[in-house]
Amino acid sequence: MLAVRATIVSVPPVSGDPFPLPQVDADAVAQRMSAVVRHRTITVFATTGEPQAGADRASFERLRRTLADLYPRAHGAMTLELIEDSLLYTWPGTEADAAPVLFAAHTDVVPVEPGTESDWTHPPFSGAIEDGYVWGRGTIDDKLGTVGLLEAVELLVARGYAPRRTVLIALGHDEETGGKAGAATLAQELERRGVKPWFAFDEGGAVITDMLPGIDKPVALVGVAEKGYATVELSLQGEGGHSNMPPSRSTIGRLGEAVARLEADKFPTEARGSTGLMLDAITPHTPWLWRLVLANRWLFDPLIAWSLGTQQASNASVRTTTAVTRFDAGVADNVVASRARAIVNFRLLPGDSVQDVLEHVVDVIDDSEIEVRCAGECREATPRSDIDGEAFALVRRVLNSVYPDAVVAPYLVIGGTDVRYYQPLTEQGAFRFLPVRLSPNDRARMHGTDERIAIEDLRSAVQFYALLVEHAAG
Repeated sequence: MLAVRATIVSVPPVSGDPFPLPQVDADAVAQRMSAVVRHRTITVFATTGEPQAGADRASFERLRRTLADLYPRAHGAMTLELIEDSLLYTWPGTEADAAPVLFAAHTDVVPVEPGTESDWTHPPFSGAIEDGYVWGRGTIDDKLGTVGLLEAVELLVARGYAPRRTVLIALGHDEETGGKAGAATLAQELERRGVKPWFAFDEGGAVITDMLPGIDKPVALVGVAEKGYATVELSLQGEGGHSNMPPSRSTIGRLGEAVARLEADKFPTEARGSTGLMLDAITPHTPWLWRLVLANRWLFDPLIAWSLGTQQASNASVRTTTAVTRFDAGVADNVVASRARAIVNFRLLPGDSVQDVLEHVVDVIDDSEIEVRCAGECREATPRSDIDGEAFALVRRVLNSVYPDAVVAPYLVIGGTDVRYYQPLTEQGAFRFLPVRLSPNDRARMHGTDERIAIEDLRSAVQFYALLVEHAAG
């Protein structure tokens, strides 16, 4: 029976023929991407509320002017509203009663780690074009989304296309530090206006190569849910004093033991929800032994989840993760600290709640004198978007058109994106995909050194956005 299941598993049929691909001058797109990357739009404020090194708020204004110069047709067809430092474009549809579609991206980028500037092949904000790539911070994350969407509208307007549904393009300015002033504010304004998009679309997945041993096809991962987030503070007040007469058990040592227990006692692994959907999608394309296991998840799920949980790259997809990120205590070498504080960051698997995390922490540390509380942001995982509806079917069809060699698979986004703020407004949910091919080496460049994008990937990205905007808006 196990072998039979593995034998009969098949690739689901694609609804509709591939769309014809629009012609795109990739070299011209590369020049415009280079101009956009040269703006140092580092997120102005860190999550602590402090200005970040190298941030320049005026750079966002300069970028706005550059976008208007680069994309005159798009700016002529759409109205632009400035909300905080975020941009909301509206391309009115011919049918006012039709639900709009919303596309999101962000214009801010993360800083370059101080001291690593010389490690870059080209300066991080040079926008250098060389060896078939555009180089620079933000080329992938996420000026690709900003440029791709505006290139798509520019192309469609030039063709004389008029959308049936209204198209909204929301470009946040602080996604890299949580989107509180950007996407959250935009979403509140859209809600105030009674806007209810058919679906929302943002960055998230990508076309991943070398995903699993034995799979010789790239996998286009479309995020259909996001993990939750909880920053938990553990604090302990104890006996301080001079280090020449220390207590038998220090505050630092006691809290350190509690944190060590928390690291050792992890949340269980489970191949459920969006991760289960991803496994189902890739099953027909796996080697026989993998297929035998994946086609019989009713039996092997515990083994699958355990195996994924042993690898750093996949661990986050099968459990609520525990990351100790800060430990603060002490004022001098010869003073026993009377107070110690630790910060532990959890990324919540859908199905685990913030309350579950707090209860887990209290149970595992087993010390009633250690105070446990949410510090900063604590939010639940997002609901899973509808993968059986017309919106996801359209996304799949566009992907099959632009990346015909790729396997399309839903998946769980382990980080956070701006689209989570828009998802509650939508009819069919939010989908998260960035049209770029990423190898393991490429993925290391995001937020790292030598971020770059291939010029051929720019062509595919513009084709992807143009098809999705055109056929989503009717």
